Amino acid sequence: MSIRWGYGTNGLTDLRLEDALAVLADLGYDGVGLTLDHMHLDPLVPDLPTRTRQVARVLDRHALGVTVETGARYVLDPRRKHGPSLLDPDPDARAARTRLLIRAVQVAADLGAHAVHCFSGITPDGTDDGTAWKRLADALAPVLDAASAAGVPLAIEPEPGHLLATLADFHYLREEFGGPEVLGLTLDIGHCQCLEPLPPADCVREAAPWLKHVQIEDMRRGVHEHLPFGDGEIDFPPVLEALEATGYQGLAVVELPRHSHAGPRLAEESLRFLRAAERGTP
Repeated sequence: MSIRWGYGTNGLTDLRLEDALAVLADLGYDGVGLTLDHMHLDPLVPDLPTRTRQVARVLDRHALGVTVETGARYVLDPRRKHGPSLLDPDPDARAARTRLLIRAVQVAADLGAHAVHCFSGITPDGTDDGTAWKRLADALAPVLDAASAAGVPLAIEPEPGHLLATLADFHYLREEFGGPEVLGLTLDIGHCQCLEPLPPADCVREAAPWLKHVQIEDMRRGVHEHLPFGDGEIDFPPVLEALEATGYQGLAVVELPRHSHAGPRLAEESLRFLRAAERGTP
């Protein structure tokens, strides 16, 4: 079983979405990680269902699979990166993020996406861990209900610096909800290198039962910076061998959000690197 490769639209923001999808299809990608944002598929436009149907037709024309990602920096607040979060002290602000994620679930269902990605957010200053975890659980509960009704897994991502930062944190949240099937995991391979105690290949094996989405890039230990392949420290052939062995059916999406200025070139180079790494010869 070969891995199904995708590329994140947050690394192609200088391209129109239709052009980005055509480029990825021409390069040989199997799918796309579609970040809901103003420059591509804006989740706040009043005609979102119409626009979503248009995107669905383009995806179908190019035979591209899709994951819906929700990591846009300023989609809700033009002044606060990733704000408001699910941990915001203001309940109305938390509710705005919850509504966005529910919209993302509907978009994912309409596109036939294999998962919706999200993350917890950074714990606000002056907020204790117990309060933060309760806010997260309360804010996510309606999203999980929507995801369950739509039949689309919600894949939460451990993110360095966030409340939910590690695989152990994911398991803590999952246990808080009683282990629902609809709550899965986004595993970012670079984040494993950055801060997990286990090597990335072991993280893949540990995460396998809950794996609903994969993001991939190079990274260095202790430094949360998404790097092009070969610029970091990860030994990729063992990681990809472990991923193939899990039987994971979703997309593994290249995540280079700070490299849109060279997006088409990096998309081409990334796929060439990953295919070589699958053969054990990066």
